[in-house]
Amino acid sequence: MGGAVSAGEDNDELIDNLKEAQYIRTDLVEQAFRAIDRADYYLEEFKENAYKDLAWKHGNIHLSAPCIYSEVMEALDLQPGLSFLNLGSGTGYLSSMVGLILGPFGVNHGVELHSDVTEYAKQKLDAFIRTSDSFDKFDFCEPLFVTGNCLEIAPDCCQYDRVCCGAGVQKEHEEYMKNLLKVGGILVMPLEEKIVDQDNTHRPLCLGNKKDSGCFLRPSGPTLLFGVRTTQTCSATTTGCAQPAGPGQTCYLWQHQEGYAPGSHQRRWTEEHTYV
Repeated sequence: MGGAVSAGEDNDELIDNLKEAQYIRTDLVEQAFRAIDRADYYLEEFKENAYKDLAWKHGNIHLSAPCIYSEVMEALDLQPGLSFLNLGSGTGYLSSMVGLILGPFGVNHGVELHSDVTEYAKQKLDAFIRTSDSFDKFDFCEPLFVTGNCLEIAPDCCQYDRVCCGAGVQKEHEEYMKNLLKVGGILVMPLEEKIVDQDNTHRPLCLGNKKDSGCFLRPSGPTLLFGVRTTQTCSATTTGCAQPAGPGQTCYLWQHQEGYAPGSHQRRWTEEHTYV
């Protein structure tokens, strides 16, 4: 899917084309797209196609078309400090752009089915942090990627302000997806025939969760335990320093990783999780 806008010569020209076609409509989304070069998420031998409005797939590695990512980012209505869950997080391209908007007090989690893609996403994230000229211009909410089946998340997992699912969702899993949301949250996902456009292709659907609570489905097979750990403030003289947790979240300490100075947003969080 894609081809809605003309190809660009570089990342900025691609973004210019997406803006002109009204796929990118807000400043925050534009800034995130310009900060992360789409070509950096391609394998070297395929980079000549990075600025075309086309999806790309190689083995398990997949990138959606730029126009789709634009629609998803706009539909999520992202704000600093929100919690975000990316189901089928893939290369981490979308999660990294989201992290630029969420800022240091957000939560940014991704679940990916294929372990090789999870490792690919971690490598691309590390390269962005180490080498990007844009990184220091943002207070980054670094994504945490785990390998697992997004339909087997433990029922005691916390809920999120924003959830995105990149894969097609069957009707019987719609309520499961909605129950990953906090009240008033936004879910963006392709859902069977409800979001088939005139070209018979899937478009993202934005759903608000109005429920106070809900029961998770319990699929057969091992359950993915995706424990969410946030942080609490502590004295600058202690070994573990952290930011305030969001409303209603439990607080846990984190430790600085070697090479990341206290007080800097250039740091990696220790997030505890268990998965099968």
